Amino acid sequence: MKQYNTRAIMSSLLICGFVGMFSETALNIAISNLMVVFQISAATAQWLTTGFLLTLGILMPMTGLLLQWFTTRQLFIGSLVSSIAGTLIAALALNFEMLMVARVLQAAGMGLLIPLMFNTILVVYPPEKRGAAMGFVGLVIMFAPAIGPTVAGLLIEYLTWHYIFWLSLPFLIIGLLVGLKFLENVTEVTKPRIDLLSVVLSTIGFGGVVFGFSKAGEGAESWTNPAVVFPIVIGLVALVLFILRQVFMNEPMMDLGVFKYPMYNVGLLMVLACMMIILSSMIILPMFLQNGMKLSAFTAGLMLLPGSALNGILSPRMGSLFDKYGPKWLVISGLVIVAIMLWLLSGISSSSSIAFIVALHIGLMVGISMVWMPAQTNGLNQLPPELYPHGTAVMNTLQQVAGAIGTTIAIIILTSGMEKYMSESSAPTKPAEMANAMTLGSQNVFLFAMIVTLISLVLAFFIRRVIVNHAAMNSVH
Repeated sequence: MKQYNTRAIMSSLLICGFVGMFSETALNIAISNLMVVFQISAATAQWLTTGFLLTLGILMPMTGLLLQWFTTRQLFIGSLVSSIAGTLIAALALNFEMLMVARVLQAAGMGLLIPLMFNTILVVYPPEKRGAAMGFVGLVIMFAPAIGPTVAGLLIEYLTWHYIFWLSLPFLIIGLLVGLKFLENVTEVTKPRIDLLSVVLSTIGFGGVVFGFSKAGEGAESWTNPAVVFPIVIGLVALVLFILRQVFMNEPMMDLGVFKYPMYNVGLLMVLACMMIILSSMIILPMFLQNGMKLSAFTAGLMLLPGSALNGILSPRMGSLFDKYGPKWLVISGLVIVAIMLWLLSGISSSSSIAFIVALHIGLMVGISMVWMPAQTNGLNQLPPELYPHGTAVMNTLQQVAGAIGTTIAIIILTSGMEKYMSESSAPTKPAEMANAMTLGSQNVFLFAMIVTLISLVLAFFIRRVIVNHAAMNSVH
């Protein structure tokens, strides 16, 4: 197997990934501020998030193809140029439209970078060292979005929201320079035929589903609204046609042959479950802390920081444990911890102590770190090298879809719980009753996340360590 300067390659990818993920969530805290500055409605402001997710949902399915059409360096430079341009435009944005264009450019950069990061790890690290390397990606994927709101809260309090982007810019430029110096071309460019119909079907399919669910997740649109129903229905029809087309093509855009590998499927389901659990709790917990317990946004952000930071810090450690002992007991223990934490969270109320909620969130995030990267790495390890681009493309795409669906389900459960409480309340206008309704809705969301966890726990007993065929690996390199 060829020797690479893995430390330098990983440094450039991780710096850029970290900054990209940071700015994705940092802007969420600024949304109410931006509504005042740009004089826009909540539904319009929500597009800064929906547009970002939509761009990822459309671009991710194509990354398997792009990884075979362009060299590692070309994709890296393309992704960074897009991210830097987006960040600079956002820092200078004078109106909503300018900021919206910036978000789409940033999302395009991230949509290329994340699959590139996973694919590069699969190529440059031998299987017995992949866990730790994937753990560092876990640190980026979990820790950066977690500190985003806290840092943004500070910047907005003392400077302006523009500084979220001015802060990110130098790091992206450093990442680009490190990558230009050390990043090597690690993948083979085979230039498979591009099937335009597949591209169109995938764009309408994944784009429609992500858009429809994101719309429903805003809470303002009901399930009967055509703006929600039409995109999802059209998206699902396009996805069925896309899948049928991929199955019958000699050189599919997204090779669904990855689903022939049982441990890949188990790993994928675990990742999607983690995504839904994390997103539903990351959305509902801050809302509960602010509306149920009447804490400030900054306090809520600080309360969630220890758990998210610990999740990021432990990710590489869990990766090393996976390299040593395999995935099974790590994943099972992690899911047991997650289930217990969610069960306790489903009993919190406005009188719960801050320390208790922080402790539960820490437990939840530690449990997730034991499940996510080990299950993902084990699944990808089972694929033959020629399926690496497709395996990472499928996983990253479905994560976006699971994220949009998980968010929506959480908002729907929360809203219906609140409405049920209010309809039975004798004084629905009292602030105390509003807080109680928020509490009941939040408890229901944590129960839903716990059910997802228990289903995953049953599945975890089927996970087994993948033994990689080194001869096959070496013949590829």
